[in-house]
Amino acid sequence: MVHSFLLIGQSNMAGRGFPAEALPIDTEHIKVLRNGRWQSMYRPVNGDRSFSGVSLAESFAEAYAKVHGVDVGLIPCADGGTSLAQWRVGGLLFDHAIAIARLAQRTSTIAGVLWHQGESDCGRGRHTTYAERFQPIMDAFRRELDLYDVPFLLGGLGDFLPLHDPDWYKTYPTVNEQLKALADKNPMTGYVPADGLSANPDNLHFSAAALHAFGLRYYEVFETLRDKNKVFEEKPCPDDALRSELEKL
Repeated sequence: MVHSFLLIGQSNMAGRGFPAEALPIDTEHIKVLRNGRWQSMYRPVNGDRSFSGVSLAESFAEAYAKVHGVDVGLIPCADGGTSLAQWRVGGLLFDHAIAIARLAQRTSTIAGVLWHQGESDCGRGRHTTYAERFQPIMDAFRRELDLYDVPFLLGGLGDFLPLHDPDWYKTYPTVNEQLKALADKNPMTGYVPADGLSANPDNLHFSAAALHAFGLRYYEVFETLRDKNKVFEEKPCPDDALRSELEKL
């Protein structure tokens, strides 16, 4: 059975690391959901734009596969430049992610959710209400996909952001504080710090090396949460025919 992970948020979850700078990844046990089928991983994992690149999900999946000895599936649904308002419950991005995740559940067990978003909500006063606006979104993902017992990981914003736009991103620490508060408040929810990670020359997106390190930080937090959850059990695949097809890949 594939253990899969839903990738949601904006560009730094989709991945903008330069492929030429990417560290090697063992892709033997990493698959990506494309057109409803699990296919061997190739870059970009989350092709939301023509310039999509290396993703933090790559090193996360590699670490998970090595430790747990299973195939890891990535469900790419992140979309660059998107705000919380665009991820609202019932909106296009939310409904699309739910639909794709439900399709993935036919041939895998969703073992966690990786979220990175917040750059688009740093300005215009949005940073002050981030937590209260994101809480119902997170709750709805858990409810719609029955993911109450798996980790939901919230990645912090990079401390390089003010170099890109001092006025807009001076509030990024507030967004990070609210992400931390959400992790503290909600069970099976973890905050992944981005402190000290490097950026691309645009000072907006994490570099390939930083994304590799960030993915490993996500994995470390994931295991901490999973160890605390003694009731985690693999859910059965409901479609035996599709499971058989998957095992032939």
